[in-house]
Amino acid sequence: MIPEAVKVISACGADVEFGQLDWGADRYLVDGVTVPPDGFTALGRDFDAILVGAFGDPRVASNIHAKEILLGMRFKMDLYANVRPVRLLDAGLCPLKGVEPKDVDFVVVRENTEGLYSDAGGVFKQGTADEVAIQEDINTRKGVERVVRFAFEYCERHSKQDGSPRKRVLMCDKSNAMTHAGGLWRRVFHEVGQEYPQITAVHMYVDALCTQMVLDPRQFDVIVTNNMFGDIITDLAAALQGGLGMAASGNIYPGKTSMFEPVHGSAPPIAGKNVANPLGAILTAAMMLDHLGLTAQARKIEAAVLQAVRQNRTTRDVGGAMSTSEVGDWVALHAGGG
Repeated sequence: MIPEAVKVISACGADVEFGQLDWGADRYLVDGVTVPPDGFTALGRDFDAILVGAFGDPRVASNIHAKEILLGMRFKMDLYANVRPVRLLDAGLCPLKGVEPKDVDFVVVRENTEGLYSDAGGVFKQGTADEVAIQEDINTRKGVERVVRFAFEYCERHSKQDGSPRKRVLMCDKSNAMTHAGGLWRRVFHEVGQEYPQITAVHMYVDALCTQMVLDPRQFDVIVTNNMFGDIITDLAAALQGGLGMAASGNIYPGKTSMFEPVHGSAPPIAGKNVANPLGAILTAAMMLDHLGLTAQARKIEAAVLQAVRQNRTTRDVGGAMSTSEVGDWVALHAGGG
């Protein structure tokens, strides 16, 4: 996926210098190193952005290299806002009846450094009938406030595909059952929302949100939520735009080095067969260029991907018959003005 995205970046005329790092399963299997001692410091010091491919290799059963690299970047570089645009490019990609591209155009902002994924807790009497497993949900005032504020700022500064402004920020939680963490989220959301009177602040329980995403995705502009709920609802949201192969994401710390990765994970059964969908990675590359201020080049890539979908110049998972590299070549040619 990543070579295709890099190919398109080069073709669109973006003034980007690449540095390639060999952090992954191949290196880990040779020397047992996941991240060099100064790895995260070097990323923040030497690069403006990071483009990351999918992790997960059956040769590493523990998946430790994925955990230490991917989660390490999120936590140790404090990339607290996971931003996932949900944009339908063609009605044929959506499994819902009567839904057009204008109807699916929202963004999920997921808190990325706290919650249940902070790995707090432990196991007692493991392997016995009395085993106890505890997974703690960590939510700080600082962490909640900054990601909620990020969502309101994003809503204020970003428009929809048709140029119309975004007007609503929805916060979802499960505060009717998870009263402590949910209470913190609701108080902070209410307080921060008052600073943005031009934006409508809406609350919804996460189970109701899942229902509404299927029944009426038109109602959403920006959704903000915690780490676990964000992980789940963004996969549901991806289905509205054609599947995980079409989905892009960024892990953001405003003003600092941020990391961009396509939403899909690895797919070992089809690795090396030249059949996987590269459009999610290519759209992630466009998202990265936009973050770097290369907006014109980002729009070229997005326009080329749109034409690829409309002309069915895609892989089989989204109705086409082209290979991974053929899709990359086609998008690169049209992103470059060909």
